[in-house]
Amino acid sequence: MQIAIIGCGITGAYLAWKLAKEHKVTVFEKKHTIGKAVCSGMVSERLWDFIPKHDGLVEHQIDYAKIHFPKKTAIVTFRQKMLVINHAALDRYVAGLAVSAGAKIVHQNVDMPLQGFDRIIGADGALSTTRKLLKLEEPKFKQGLQFFIDEENNNDFVETWPVKNGFIWKIPREGQTEYGIMADLEDAKQLLEIFCKKHSIVISQLQAALIPLGIVTADNEKVVLCGDACGLTKPWSGGGIIWGLTAANILLADFPDFQKYSRDLKAKFSRKIWQTSMINSLGYFLGNNLPWLLPNQKDIDSDWLI
Repeated sequence: MQIAIIGCGITGAYLAWKLAKEHKVTVFEKKHTIGKAVCSGMVSERLWDFIPKHDGLVEHQIDYAKIHFPKKTAIVTFRQKMLVINHAALDRYVAGLAVSAGAKIVHQNVDMPLQGFDRIIGADGALSTTRKLLKLEEPKFKQGLQFFIDEENNNDFVETWPVKNGFIWKIPREGQTEYGIMADLEDAKQLLEIFCKKHSIVISQLQAALIPLGIVTADNEKVVLCGDACGLTKPWSGGGIIWGLTAANILLADFPDFQKYSRDLKAKFSRKIWQTSMINSLGYFLGNNLPWLLPNQKDIDSDWLI
């Protein structure tokens, strides 16, 4: 089959790699270079269940997180070790796998409908053009902001500070420390500035990205969405790599039946999104209002929360 994939991020590149083994795949990437620039790139070691292990991508390893509530610091340990990865380098690595499998990557923007393709996959990120052209509802969005300071940090933990409808993070990276925030669009920048002023941190070269939350599916025989394009990010952290790759595997299992894929995607994620959103909200409520009821330490699955 002739397959078009819109977007060469991690999800699009992964699908191209897998599908190119049996089909003719063309990936359309609107940017001149491959790689998501604004992302913390914290992902569980489950990543290696999807792609060949590449230790050169790993900048740091994380075992647990400290969550600083106003009157209590809670410790969250991860059942799977968390890897701090350069997301852009990860995208390029998987794109290389796709090309090796026979996929063709074209650097150009595209308009729908594309002609000459049997199936079209929109993996074109939070602001998906494919989603807009299909006239589907938009997911909810959070604002993600990120910056780095030159500070050596070899900790095996991350730190977070809950804020209104979101959180601020501090992540050790290779030769640097990363700070960032996920919060409501109208509040994120001000909340981050208040935090940095309080902690005497100088913001420099602030980068921004939208984080989609929810699940948007297309009831279409020929065109579907996958990854960030359909809003698949974890409600508690905004991370989307493992969820996007999980969705990609559902698509691959159902291919070429795109309508079955959309049904199976909802079955896998709709309840999970609702459930984990409630758990996350409860944890924040207890931490901010009834901290003595919050466990001092909690072990979680970083990808599925429970």
